Amino acid sequence: MFRRGFRTWAERTSLRVRQKLKLSPSSPLDPSPLAELLGVSVVASRDLSDLPADVRRRLENDHRDCWSAITVTDGRGHLIVTNPSHAQTRLNSSLAHELAHIILGHEPSMMFMSPKSGTALRTHNEEQEEEANWLAGCLLLPREALMFIRRGRMSDEDACSQYGVSLAMLRFRFNVTGVDVQLRHR
Repeated sequence: MFRRGFRTWAERTSLRVRQKLKLSPSSPLDPSPLAELLGVSVVASRDLSDLPADVRRRLENDHRDCWSAITVTDGRGHLIVTNPSHAQTRLNSSLAHELAHIILGHEPSMMFMSPKSGTALRTHNEEQEEEANWLAGCLLLPREALMFIRRGRMSDEDACSQYGVSLAMLRFRFNVTGVDVQLRHR
């Protein structure tokens, strides 16, 4: 599944990110300051003034359930476009996922070029998607945060609210890290 050491590296990376953002290891991470730190612009699709009306309609109406965030690049840098119709928890997860691709230095397996603007949309292979999903989970809910949540006897609902994640993401992270099992044995 993952190359040897990847999961440990992802956890350590999430802690280094928090250090750079002057956050404690258990602090919630808003992905927007991380995007700033990485020099990545983030914009909602509705705020793209150059977006043709037919493209905007397709993105925001016809296909709004099919995407949450996409990364475009013009060779000078990255721009992440978000879907404002989605819940903030999904946007946080999607933004963390897109930033994970950038942190990981993933080269897209396929790029679609816009002939007019020269802008490229990126797609990644399955292995890269799995790595980005894992790192995104670590960025939003590192093991330290999960331990903090459980030791503080925070309800799952309060934890989701405080960390800006969905209940599915919270439960997934508890399951894959084994935090609940570890604390039960103590």
